[in-house]
Amino acid sequence: MDNTTTDPFIDDKLNSLDIIVVIVYFLAVLCVGLWAMFQTNRSTVGGYFLAGRDMSWWPIGASLFSSNVGSGHFIGLAGSGAASGIAVGTFEWNAMFIILLLAWVFLPVYMASGVVTMPQYLEKRFGGTRIQTCISFVYLFIYIFTKISVDLYAGAIFISQSLKWDLFGCVALLLFITGLYTIGGGLAAVIYTDALQTFIILIGGTALTITAFSDIGGYWGLKESYFKAVPNQLLANNSKCGMPREDAFHVFRSVSSDFPWTGVVFGMPILSIWYWCTDQVIVQRTLAAKNLTHAKGGALLCSYFKVFPMFIMVMVGMISRAKYPDEVGCVVPEVCMNVCQNPHSCSDIAYPKLVLGVMPQGARGLMIAVMLSALMSSLTSIFNSSSTIFTMDLWATFRKKASERELMIVSRIFVIFLVIISCLWIPIIQAEEGGQLFTYIQKISAFLQPPIAVCFILAIFWSRTNEKGAFIGLCVGTVIGLIRLIIDFTFPDPVCGEEDTRPSYVKDVHFLHFAIILAAISAIITVVVTLLTDPIPEEQLYGLTWLLRHKTPQEGTIMGAKKKTENTTLVDGDQLSHNLQSGENSTQNPAETAGSFSNNGVVITSQSSVSYDGKSVQFVNPISGATQEQEAVETPATCSRGMMKKILNFLLGYDGASSYTRHDTIQSRESNRRSLDEDPFWRKFNNINMGICILFACTMWIIFR
Repeated sequence: MDNTTTDPFIDDKLNSLDIIVVIVYFLAVLCVGLWAMFQTNRSTVGGYFLAGRDMSWWPIGASLFSSNVGSGHFIGLAGSGAASGIAVGTFEWNAMFIILLLAWVFLPVYMASGVVTMPQYLEKRFGGTRIQTCISFVYLFIYIFTKISVDLYAGAIFISQSLKWDLFGCVALLLFITGLYTIGGGLAAVIYTDALQTFIILIGGTALTITAFSDIGGYWGLKESYFKAVPNQLLANNSKCGMPREDAFHVFRSVSSDFPWTGVVFGMPILSIWYWCTDQVIVQRTLAAKNLTHAKGGALLCSYFKVFPMFIMVMVGMISRAKYPDEVGCVVPEVCMNVCQNPHSCSDIAYPKLVLGVMPQGARGLMIAVMLSALMSSLTSIFNSSSTIFTMDLWATFRKKASERELMIVSRIFVIFLVIISCLWIPIIQAEEGGQLFTYIQKISAFLQPPIAVCFILAIFWSRTNEKGAFIGLCVGTVIGLIRLIIDFTFPDPVCGEEDTRPSYVKDVHFLHFAIILAAISAIITVVVTLLTDPIPEEQLYGLTWLLRHKTPQEGTIMGAKKKTENTTLVDGDQLSHNLQSGENSTQNPAETAGSFSNNGVVITSQSSVSYDGKSVQFVNPISGATQEQEAVETPATCSRGMMKKILNFLLGYDGASSYTRHDTIQSRESNRRSLDEDPFWRKFNNINMGICILFACTMWIIFR
């Protein structure tokens, strides 16, 4: 057999018009990112990590969608669609329900608790730091091995095939551009560029879908052509390899299939709850909303957008197989190696192959921009959220007196570390994903995410859950999941036609079924240990559970007592000026914790009143009545020394930033709580839209059942 490499894109070349479109896209994204950098206070925790808590519903919804739909979705969903049909699209339609669950059920508790990160919520809910620390490491592990690495790999596949560039050269270019405004601009830059990129994704994806369906004869033409998409070269010892599945156009399949209906109905929601209701990348965007109403509006917008991936990604991949069965549908290992250097399958080239095969000149450049949009929006979101978790839940835990300046610097440096680790993992993904990138993502998710989802569900809805039960349940579940993950990598899926020699507990237990089992084990252990140990008094859980979300934390609670001796959530300069300039009142309520602290020589007691006149902050001692004034915006003297420090200050947004340090800016949880009040009209408007969205999602499930 001829082993010379066959390039499936040999006849598909980009012209100068395509290149111009790509360049214009890069310039547009950089302009929006840089504009956002200068529009927000990037030097503070609230400004960098939560965009000043002042985002409207539409950029939140757009950012939720584009943060989720990375290049891994375009490559992975299209590849799985080409290989097995529409069942993989159920992940997207299932998300339509779970996104609404976040906004209507989980988010009010997060807002009431006043948290910045998800591990921080668990620390407030249970007390102590071991759950917070443990879950932070698990989050970062998941981000590196299922998100950053996968998106980089998928995006690089598309760009290297389209532009004929080296794969790692593409990775380097993408990382440079995304890192430029992510490291400098924080969440605000990420959200605004996400909004632009969502528009590009939907326009470009819809254009390709219309063109592809027109080319193949519509939906019924696809059904006819897909079942005929059999490669010319088949395996001699297995006539089923390379044949399209008979249930390719059904979302509910037999229990023994690649997507069993039991796993779709019961296992998939567990993974979706972790992703949409507890994942820092997603929740961080809703926490940046002006209020609960805007957060609900953003969730609704994203939920409506989730209708599209089935058509603009999954079915587009199926069309690609129907048009190019020998390349996209290859099954002979030697042929697949010649086509895409992967002996398992070449279904992951389905999307770029179709783009370069059916789109006219100029439009190909647009589709490259679409892929870049998906990749960059996903990467920037993950970078920002990962640095938030590391900085606020790990670094600040061990460096309790770290200044805000130190935290901002550490967060940027950690992004660079993430990039290096993720790049090193890319070759392993090439070897392990087996031609279906999206399935690789979901497998790892099923092995690691259920214990976390169970921990959050019980923490929010069962007030009896205590720290010992949650910690032991989380640890046992995570260890079991890691063992299954290691076994799965040790015994990879066999190539079609090969004998399956994997242990029965691997080959006979689908990853969605394993997610159900793992969640059940974690829940049982948590409940049993909780019932055998002392409960947390109810008054210590005010504002931290669903039933107690409207109650105000009081002195003597688990938070009130603990915050007297521990450093807690930062009051950053951006939040201080925002609160004091809001017009609600010019004086904050006295802090509820005891003690005093010093801010550059200004002694501030816990009962001091704080007022702001736009230029300076005044602290009034309630005992002596004396007023001490401190400049609200003060540049450290050292910032003016040396050009390198000036450049660093500019990148960090520290030109005129607050110099308050973490240990002298203590604030009780009460002053960080977000109001759950909503305007009656907009609450009713959102509720009606929620009903419409749920009805529409149910309709889609019924049609394609």
